Amino acid sequence: MPDNQAQGLVARIYGNLVRLLGGKAASAVLGLGYMVIATHVLGPADYGVLVLVHTFAMTVGGIVEFPGWHAIVRYGAQALADDDHPRMLRLLRFAGLVEAAGGLASILSAAILAPLIGPRLGWSPTAIAFALPYSFAVLGSIRATPAGYLQLLGRFDLLGLHNLVPPAVRLVGAGIAAWLGLGLKAFLVAWLIAALAEWAVMWLLGIIAVRRTLRDPALLGTVRGAVRENPGLWRFMLAANADVTLTELAARIAPLFVGWILGPAAAGLYAVAQRAAVVIQQPAQIMGQAAYAELARLVAAGGSGQALRAALFRCAGVAFAAATPVLLILALFGRQIAVALGGPAFAGAAGLVLLLGVARTAWLAAPPASSALTALGRPTLSVAANLVINLGLLPLLPLMMLGMGLTGAGWHAILQGGGASLLLTLMVLRQTRRSSTQGTIA
Repeated sequence: MPDNQAQGLVARIYGNLVRLLGGKAASAVLGLGYMVIATHVLGPADYGVLVLVHTFAMTVGGIVEFPGWHAIVRYGAQALADDDHPRMLRLLRFAGLVEAAGGLASILSAAILAPLIGPRLGWSPTAIAFALPYSFAVLGSIRATPAGYLQLLGRFDLLGLHNLVPPAVRLVGAGIAAWLGLGLKAFLVAWLIAALAEWAVMWLLGIIAVRRTLRDPALLGTVRGAVRENPGLWRFMLAANADVTLTELAARIAPLFVGWILGPAAAGLYAVAQRAAVVIQQPAQIMGQAAYAELARLVAAGGSGQALRAALFRCAGVAFAAATPVLLILALFGRQIAVALGGPAFAGAAGLVLLLGVARTAWLAAPPASSALTALGRPTLSVAANLVINLGLLPLLPLMMLGMGLTGAGWHAILQGGGASLLLTLMVLRQTRRSSTQGTIA
């Protein structure tokens, strides 16, 4: 019975994954299009500045913002199971209000810090002058509440379609900038418009979903009672938010370290290598997102630890099997891929392409393991693991780059990816064995 339960769970997870990957695959193609245009028009230095400006805004946003999609899925599943639509609405309003406050703080923080940090990252005067309006790009990540509700409803098809919005806008903007012979500022404008469109479209999809699925869907109203009727809501949101922040921090902060120590041209090379390796990383990230709603429902229904472990190992096994041929291609054709993405000026990214590919492969078990811990109601354990790996190993990054140059960033990524997968998997095994033992005793 547990094995059948695990198989059914994995089938639903991969059904969600396929719906998300449809949008992501098209998004990747569009992403390659705008990247090829930007790298060939701007060159390594200006493209590196573009990457650093955007990464800075997203990093500040990721640290300061307060997404609540984990809480929407976990507590919302309970509300919908009880057919308690007013409770669901109060939860959505509460999460949206908290997220809006975090988003405002993120925009202000980015606007204040950009003129101070930008010159140290090698930003051009054009980029520094545009730093204030570009702070609004943070809004692109302030969309967790509607995204969480769509996950709860199983509308991964809509989430997949939403993935097309930012790369499509960037591609159009990059094409216009290249056609008219415009420079860096035009690309920054295009990236900003893409972030705003990403934010607006997701909230529109969420509002439509609420109006179609909940009784008396008053979007504006009281949030009174939301904390009381969802026990542990604040603690859960704080832990889940810290987990997301720490998980994403390493990937976001690495290009900033590269730009700070080695300059914007090196950051441009690093960004091209990241794009080449992202074909391995993105499915794992999406799998964690696709798995969380199903794992949360399994735990809420009293599912066994054995079923959860089996689902986790099956997910990780399929992910590693799918990544192996991609890694082989990166090993054999790393230079050709780097040149195809950025032109001859980016040939220096060839060695880093393979190292980041290995790092992404080593990291594949981490997203589903983190989702499993959160579904078990133990996001603090995932926080602890990410704290140890992402922050604990961070001081090694500048040291490794000073000693090995850009190659050091690749080896550091491998160390982080392998460490995260190992530690998170061990934590899941421990927690599920403990719950199985308690269930047997009971």
